[in-house]
Amino acid sequence: MEGKAGAAKTIRKDRRKTSFKGRFQVKKSFSLGQIAAHIDGKVDGNPSLVICGVASFDDASENELAFASGAKFVNRLHSSPAGAVIAPTNAPEGAKPLIRVQNPALAFARAAWLFVEEPPVTGIAKSAVIADDFVCGKEPSIGPGVVIGRGVRAGDRIRIGPNTVIGNNVTLGDGVCLNANVTIYHGCILGSRVIVHSGSVIGSDGFGYASDGLTLFKIPQTGIVQIGDDVEIGANNTIDRATFGKTLVGSGVKTDNLVHIAHNVTVGENAVLIAQAGVSGSTKIGRNAVLGGQAGIAGHLEIGDFAFVGPQAGIAKDVEAGAVVSGSPAMPHKLWLKVSRIISTLPQLRKQVGDMEKRLETLEGKAHGDGM
Repeated sequence: MEGKAGAAKTIRKDRRKTSFKGRFQVKKSFSLGQIAAHIDGKVDGNPSLVICGVASFDDASENELAFASGAKFVNRLHSSPAGAVIAPTNAPEGAKPLIRVQNPALAFARAAWLFVEEPPVTGIAKSAVIADDFVCGKEPSIGPGVVIGRGVRAGDRIRIGPNTVIGNNVTLGDGVCLNANVTIYHGCILGSRVIVHSGSVIGSDGFGYASDGLTLFKIPQTGIVQIGDDVEIGANNTIDRATFGKTLVGSGVKTDNLVHIAHNVTVGENAVLIAQAGVSGSTKIGRNAVLGGQAGIAGHLEIGDFAFVGPQAGIAKDVEAGAVVSGSPAMPHKLWLKVSRIISTLPQLRKQVGDMEKRLETLEGKAHGDGM
């Protein structure tokens, strides 16, 4: 196996910190040994084998790399057409060339980036409308129809898709990628390497009103949204600005499509919010927490670090750190599984209870008659 020092000459530094969605496949090739050095794996087979791309386990060609993450795939390594497979350290020998690693899925993700290239820098489109005090770092790509307000500051290598609108006094870090039709309201702050997918709106007004019993009076939403580094926001997300202060999305957070984050919410680092999850105002989501699809979180709650909220769960009270909850109203996941199994048997249980009541009434009637 080739050493890491040799591999460094031909493989660029791990680019997870500078990656962008929307890159395209290019013609590249690396030896199996070079790839193994890049992902901290051990080659079982010919380290000089040339790999020209990555693909799925069943669809890869003889010069492509696949991965086997579980027993279902490990037990049939011989059936994959891939030239080599990233596999667990305990995978069987002899099936085909392997790169053995502790975490095949993670290693495959790192390897895949070797075969993906950044789109070319396009500069600033003529149809973009940009305030004259816009300050931008080197190598920008700003598409047609983009509107950038006054006082905007941006770092190096930003990529702004067509028809995106950036309000006044917005700050964008290095490597920010805003896809087409994104809207960033005034004053918001995005860290470095943030990706925002099409249709998302960051910094719209929080849903805040006061009532006299008949009429709703809007409460001014004077805060901002601040997003940390290495965050990815899915398509058609809405993240509301704070009433006062900031709505905060921590570094490393990933949101799926159609997620809503209300005013003054704090989302801890590396949390994951899956499609159609909704978080009400002033709630705190802990570090590495996971909100399942369509989960609904009431306001002013705290979801602890590493908590897991199941899909379609309704959360009306705090969730402890590390807890796994499901259902609506939410309950411990194991209890919810028991409840779910019982629900389908309720009609039968109801009939049985009815029959028992009739039998009891008959027995009581007979006992009363005997007593007479």
